[in-house]
Amino acid sequence: MSKSMDFLGQLFHRGRNITDIFTFHRAKAVKWQDRTLKKMLYKARETEFGQKYQFDEILIAHDTDRAFQKWVPISNYSKMNPWWVREFNGEGNITWPGRAEYFALSSGTSEGSSKSIPVTSDQLKAIVRASRRQLFAVVKTDVPKDFFAKHHLMISGSTDLNYNGTSYSGDLSGITTGNVPHWIDRFALPGDEIRKIHDWELKIEAMVNAAPDWDVVTVSGGPAWIRVLFERIVEKYQLNSIHDIWPNFSAILWGAVSISPYKKQLEAMMGKPVKYFESYLCSEGFIAFQTHESSEGMRLVFRNKTYFEFVPFNGQNFDENGDIKEGAVAIGLEDVNEKDEYAILISTSSGAWRYLVGDTIKFTNLDACEIKITGRTKHFLSICGEHLSVDNMNEGLARTADGLNVLFPEYTVKGIKENGIYGHHWYIAYSGIKPDSDQVKSLLDNNLGILNDDYKIERTHVLKELKITLLPESVFMGWMEKQGKMGGQSKFPRVMPDGLYADWCSYLEKN
Repeated sequence: MSKSMDFLGQLFHRGRNITDIFTFHRAKAVKWQDRTLKKMLYKARETEFGQKYQFDEILIAHDTDRAFQKWVPISNYSKMNPWWVREFNGEGNITWPGRAEYFALSSGTSEGSSKSIPVTSDQLKAIVRASRRQLFAVVKTDVPKDFFAKHHLMISGSTDLNYNGTSYSGDLSGITTGNVPHWIDRFALPGDEIRKIHDWELKIEAMVNAAPDWDVVTVSGGPAWIRVLFERIVEKYQLNSIHDIWPNFSAILWGAVSISPYKKQLEAMMGKPVKYFESYLCSEGFIAFQTHESSEGMRLVFRNKTYFEFVPFNGQNFDENGDIKEGAVAIGLEDVNEKDEYAILISTSSGAWRYLVGDTIKFTNLDACEIKITGRTKHFLSICGEHLSVDNMNEGLARTADGLNVLFPEYTVKGIKENGIYGHHWYIAYSGIKPDSDQVKSLLDNNLGILNDDYKIERTHVLKELKITLLPESVFMGWMEKQGKMGGQSKFPRVMPDGLYADWCSYLEKN
């Protein structure tokens, strides 16, 4: 073994032991959060944002977290953007010390337009640190002993970023992939030439052609593109399974959307079982990752320049459109429970302060601080009191697919009201032979009623209409391409926003 390989092995062996400190209880995490907030406030106290909201005064208050909540308003993209636009144009020390060199373009599924989120050097370090911790979690399983000396394939956005003269912008996965530390870059795939490709079809084709030269042990990315890559490799080389070409392939690290619509297809292409580890990485920061194979949820990332708050997702804090109300009350980690659903707020080293990410979560294990994503604040259906969450939709459709032994890789739902009649219109992608629409409708309706009592009640009273439109998967992919949101962190909106619905209907008429 070379000296560099030996050094790398020792480094990760130490990191493997370091992860033991993350076997913690909630009380310890609460203390970590308090220290994190104070460190962040101190570092940003001389920025324009810190001066405006009196970070110095907050730091000397008796209860720092209470003062922080009192003096710093809850924000979202529209409230932070006036500050961030100045950073995008080259100004420094606005919301975080220094100047952001990178800006992540979010997928913008809620509003239908992309957003530019600053990614500072401190934030890049935090993302790399959290990613390394997740790899340590994987290595604690029964993966090959030389796990870190093999190839790790990242299916990411292009590293060929846009430059406006002062800053670079692009998909967050492209930004982070282009900033992989040198000591791991030698094992990271697919290499600079393929990473730079913008066109996702060409990128996938290039990876398929290079696949025989790689010894891949992990693949990370969105489930849809992992599935597409595996299908193309198996087809091109006439394989029985992906393990015929990558015998050491051991783990999938995934995020952005639920893996349940894709898991059956993925496992059909496996020669042996692999590990699945979910991560919660969005344009605003690395929020959580799965630490054990058997975990129901993902552990929040602590001691990593991110401070968390939680807003109970109810009528007191949010209106019927999912917009947060004036006077909404956030609580800390010490006050959450496993019963309620929460919208998550984060303050980060990219200068996001009390920022409403837009996701809703539930705690699956309080003491381990583990969460699962249940949906979006604006992606739920409650046009007549049915309170149907994305979590309900995902599970209901997954059960329907299993019951009919079919695959539904994508879907979107629109609440409708026609001639005084309320209803839901489901657009569902199928793979393979088209199933019977009436069977899908009946089984899906029954499954949703089992999962959600409010839905079941409203279906017998007010929610009279349930429409099902089955479409080839290529239709969904084509619309995403038309929107300029192929690959990376882009995902199809599970609840179709009003602003995009007309475009979606027009696209279907033409295709």
